[in-house]
Amino acid sequence: MQFNRERLAAQKGFQRLEALSFQGTTSGKTRFLTQAGWLEITFHTPGIIRLRLEARPQTDYGLLASPLEPVAVRQTTRGDGYRLEAMGLTLELVPDPLRLCLERNGQVILESATDMSIEGELQIAPFARGADQWLVSLALRSGEPVYGLGEKFGPLNHRGQMTTSWNADALGVNAEASYKNVPFAWSPEGWGILVHTPARVAHGIGHPPWSHRSYILQVDDPNLDIFLLAGDTPADIIRQYTLLTGRSPLPPRWSYGTWMSRCYYRTAEEALQVARTLRARSIPCDVLVLDGRAWHKPEYRFDFKWDADRYPDPESFIRELNDLGLRLCLWEYPYISVRNRLFAELAEKGYLLRSSSGEALIHKWLPEPFESLVPQLQPSGIVDLTNPDAYTWYRDAHRDLFAMGVSAMKTDFGEAVPEDAVAHNGDTGKRLHNVYPLLYNRCASEATDEYGKDGTVVWGRSGWIGSQRYPIQWGGDPSCDWEGLAASIRGGLSWGMSGGPFYSHDVGGFSGAKPDSELYVRWAQAGVMSSHIRFHGTSPREPWEYGEEAERIVRRWLEWRYRLIPYLEACALEAHQTGIPVARAMPLVFPRDILARSIDEQYMLGPALLVAPVVRPGGKVSAYLPEDGWYDLWSEQRLEGPRALDLVLPLDRIMIYGREGFILPLGPAVQHTGELDGLASSEEVWVFGRPRHGLDLPGLSLEAGADDQGRTVLKGVPQGVKVRHWGNLSAEHHGDRVIFGLDGPPNDMSA
Repeated sequence: MQFNRERLAAQKGFQRLEALSFQGTTSGKTRFLTQAGWLEITFHTPGIIRLRLEARPQTDYGLLASPLEPVAVRQTTRGDGYRLEAMGLTLELVPDPLRLCLERNGQVILESATDMSIEGELQIAPFARGADQWLVSLALRSGEPVYGLGEKFGPLNHRGQMTTSWNADALGVNAEASYKNVPFAWSPEGWGILVHTPARVAHGIGHPPWSHRSYILQVDDPNLDIFLLAGDTPADIIRQYTLLTGRSPLPPRWSYGTWMSRCYYRTAEEALQVARTLRARSIPCDVLVLDGRAWHKPEYRFDFKWDADRYPDPESFIRELNDLGLRLCLWEYPYISVRNRLFAELAEKGYLLRSSSGEALIHKWLPEPFESLVPQLQPSGIVDLTNPDAYTWYRDAHRDLFAMGVSAMKTDFGEAVPEDAVAHNGDTGKRLHNVYPLLYNRCASEATDEYGKDGTVVWGRSGWIGSQRYPIQWGGDPSCDWEGLAASIRGGLSWGMSGGPFYSHDVGGFSGAKPDSELYVRWAQAGVMSSHIRFHGTSPREPWEYGEEAERIVRRWLEWRYRLIPYLEACALEAHQTGIPVARAMPLVFPRDILARSIDEQYMLGPALLVAPVVRPGGKVSAYLPEDGWYDLWSEQRLEGPRALDLVLPLDRIMIYGREGFILPLGPAVQHTGELDGLASSEEVWVFGRPRHGLDLPGLSLEAGADDQGRTVLKGVPQGVKVRHWGNLSAEHHGDRVIFGLDGPPNDMSA
């Protein structure tokens, strides 16, 4: 049985569950007795089933946004198994060994592993318990893809991969390790699964050494708590996941503008000179970011204190930025250098995580003697955010920064809690490590809510279940090359497929040699066509650093970015209401299109725009138009999908197509969002062909429908808004309505 060595090793130390005994239904919860204890099953609307085997009580970190009410279930028996039915779903449980089968409207969409040995025995335990661990194994159909699992930088389809839900300071975007992990996955076959835990989860997703036909989860938690989700579309699954774990608030309008940063501006004067140059050269921008070594003494970080030598008057510094129409974002992390006098004070109060010996735990980035040579990586304590008093202290320490005019915090790091750490609440790092970023960003978000004046937004790197409640997330530290760009796009799309609707990446790349002007422009174009955009890296990222042509092209694209703000706000509103991301991977939007499933760097930006950034030198781009009508934004030519495209584009263009039947509201090109005050959110609406789909913006609803004569009508167009329609249609503007009639020449109209 040599060929079974890997799969047998994966199950070593686990005991499969065999028996199952129905014990009744109480308050909507159906209970069964197993040799591992009580199995509790609850059905929730819409299409959510919870299976829970609790060995002992554990800390609840608030991963779920709110409890859902159970629905009544009809219980019957079939053979020696049990069938639970509600809402068109049927969950069948069969003993010896214990396994499940989930049906939706009479069709099987998910079942336990069916991998049999040559003797006819199951080779993979469907449910098995180990020492504070669980094993759950599910069957996969041939060719069935699996998506989600947080921010992952490789192929969006995780089939064939071994993936671990364990946050890491990945130091790049080149491997499986990532900053934001979520043990939530889904298939376009109509199912999703969430492992409700803060602990490590390993996912063998058709992993050949284990079983190419099975999805095997290894959960490092004494309790097993999983949610099964069922829906018509992947969008339904995302809605259900975010209903369980929370949805993002609406980011403030200014957050959609350009964020300019580098690692790092060394003095106040250097930062101000960049701000003045942005305005002098008409580079649209809303936020300047002071990064990790920019605004405090790095050897003492982090204590919320300015470096008085470089920033003797921070209030005046912020006022000058504000006078230039720029907001300020400051870097932070929840670690305290041992060289800071505050370290001893916090350790004495019990505000820092402890080692097993009871002393304040000291996190070290580098081995001796190198740590003393790098000021910003001094040995540090980690704030214990499970201690309510420490949490309050850390939250309130932001007060003075917001009082002097800071608008947002960049919540860097958060992935450093070691497994042997001991927290105030009694948990070790094994349970705290993954959930610490949620506590950290929650705390910073609450500080922004309470003390800030510009709306709630944090610029966070690490995340876990529920982190979408504290936007915005960005992908950390890509290398300054073409593969860094491509992986950053995939990371954002994967985060979107995992319930995170807002994402940005470091335009130009973070580490390595300064990018050439071609890569810089291409990265800026991809950044413009994202939910949020920030320029950042270890070398300068301002457009004038890359030559006149690059500056001219990037300026033009940033002007287009500001025109897109009404549309981005509409996408954000949909995300707030449904959990659907702003940048939508092709398998999420076109799950039944087999070709769309294979595309990783192309996406829909909202419902109306298909975007294929250039991710290789020379302007070469390959793209795929799914079945529908598509309008090239450059040539205005209409193309009918499905079709593949291979093009070579000039440096000032990437591939963008408008989807037929959808609309695109656009605002004015401004230098910063403060110039939008008093202006209509939209000054123009583009209509791609005959409108079939409306769009809701904050305070405005554009509705597509038909009048009593059967003509297509776009309703709710405000006075003064120009309507531009694409395609051979006649159109007439009547009040707040545009009526599309017979074929005719395209034209532009103003209300």
